[in-house]
Parts: sequence; C-alpha cells; structure tokens
Amino acid sequence: MKTANLMLRMLGCAIAGTCAQAAAATSVAMPATLAPEMVNDAALMTPVQAGDKGAAVLRAQILLDRARFSPGELDAAYGSNMRQAIVGFQASRGLPVSGTMDAATWAALGGDSAPVLVSMTLDVADVAGPFRPLPAGMMARSKLDALGYSSSLEALGERFHASPALLQQLNPGRDFGRAGEQLVVPAVEAATPMPVVAKVLVDRSDSTVSLLDEAGKVVAQYPASTGSEHDPLPIGDWKIKGVGKNPVFHYNPKLFWDAKAKDAKTTLAAGPNNPVGVVWVDLSKDHYGIHGTPEPSKVGKTESHGCIRLTNWSALALSQAVKPGMTATLQE
Repeated sequence: MKTANLMLRMLGCAIAGTCAQAAAATSVAMPATLAPEMVNDAALMTPVQAGDKGAAVLRAQILLDRARFSPGELDAAYGSNMRQAIVGFQASRGLPVSGTMDAATWAALGGDSAPVLVSMTLDVADVAGPFRPLPAGMMARSKLDALGYSSSLEALGERFHASPALLQQLNPGRDFGRAGEQLVVPAVEAATPMPVVAKVLVDRSDSTVSLLDEAGKVVAQYPASTGSEHDPLPIGDWKIKGVGKNPVFHYNPKLFWDAKAKDAKTTLAAGPNNPVGVVWVDLSKDHYGIHGTPEPSKVGKTESHGCIRLTNWSALALSQAVKPGMTATLQE
C-alpha cells in the first residue's frame, strides 16, 4: 500500500497520553530488593496474585512475555495488564482461569527454563543516539525533523520491554549512556517462532488484541487501549489493508475532541516517539488502525481516539504476523 494512502487513514487516530478523561495510569512503587539471582531463582510454585511485587512477579512477567502473552511494560508489579496476560495464557492452555500464577500455570510456563535476566554490554551504537528531549504539545513536536528516543535509557526500555525504573533498579549506579557498561536486562526473546496467524481479535472488554490460528486458538495476546466514549471502537469485522513502518503522522485538530484551541494541521516526523509509534497496521475502516505508542506504560490503562494502541514492540510483533486481507474482528 502506498504511504500516502496509509497517512490519510491515520487522520483521526489515537494520540497516546492526550485523553483528558482517560483513566489515570498510576505509578507503582518498585520492590526494595530485586537482585538478578533472586529473579532467576524465584520459586516457580510461588503464587503470584493481585498486589504482589518483586522477583517472582518479574519472572512470571518475562516468561509470559516470551510465551507471547504480554503483560505490557515489565515492572515487577502485578497490575491489570499482567492479570489479562495470565488469564489469556490460562485459557489458551486449558487451565482454570483465575488470574493467579498458581502451580499449574507455573508448570505450563516451566518448559521455558532459560534465565529470565541476562547480562549485556552496551556498545557504541547503543549510546550513540542522537537523543534529545521532546517538547510538550503537537505543534512543538511537529517542528522536529525526527521523533527519536529522548535517552539511551528509554531506548533500552523499549528494546527489553521494560520500564526505565525497572532497568535502573536492576542496575544500580550504572551509566546507561556509556559504551562498555555491563547491564542486567530481561531476556524477552521468544523461544519459538510465531505460529501462522489467521485472524486478529480486538476485545474492548478486557483491553486486549489477540492473534488466532486457523483453528481459532489464541497464539499471542497483547494489552491494548481501544477507544473511548468520544471515539468508540468500531465494532465489526474489518480487513487488514497493509502495514506501514516508521510512519509520519498527519495531525488534523478538527478530528480530535481534546485538541488545543491554537493547534493547526501539521505533520509529525517518524520515530518511536511519533504519536502512532513505529508501525501502523491499516484497517478497512477509514481512519482506523492498530499501531504503536510513545508511552508504553499507558497502554491498557488510558483511552485512545478510537484506534487500537499497543506498545511499540507488540505492534511490531503483530505487524510481522498479519497479512493484507486478513480479518480483524473488533468486539465489545
């Protein structure tokens, strides 16, 4: 599909973090101690449930992520996205659906025995940038020639699916901007290739996007933001028309109920901090698509302007699994 057509369909799509009536994404205090050996050696039979934090929670989050049932941004704290990941994984494996990491759920994940935290050394490319702070507001950001990462820490967070706060806690005193620095990071690479995907299912009731195989089995699930009362999710069966990588964003304030009074039509450059992130999966419903976001911590916790918003890494994984003509069902 031509880039111009993709850009036209992006008008009216979600801008992460601008919904005035969005449910607030509350910050969670990090557990006081989170040594790597504690996480890698966390007892697999330790129950993990709502309100828990710490080593066992982080181990479960990483194992779920590697099983393609994403808990969203890794943070070592059990929240709503982690609950949906557990529920989805349990249902896919025919386990009792409880939302708790019980013995049976740990056992089902137990086939993945590789360490969940590993060491890596920053190289020159990791810290080269360019990195620069992002100004507030669409008009100010539209003046930039690229919307890249603001820091190497932010870039590493996206690379390893982790909150910057978690990376800092795993690496106290480390310099994330120095080549040669050794870090401890989550090992998020899936152990097996993505199964063949036949359909996409977007479910507003639990704020998820699932990928289904030919038999209707869920093979991957990601947390998502899926519309709002102002821009409801367009329920129905739609077709995937194409995928655009590193899209620019054409902003029209008339299509946004919460636009600033002084905003004007403008174009925002490509980059991970672009309003639709690093990828746009175009749907046959005009102006709607599945896309990334510059604010992964808010996915599944704030509203969107009607489109389906994923973390950048989840959006990339989905974009590599779908094909033009594939059905995307959007349901309540």
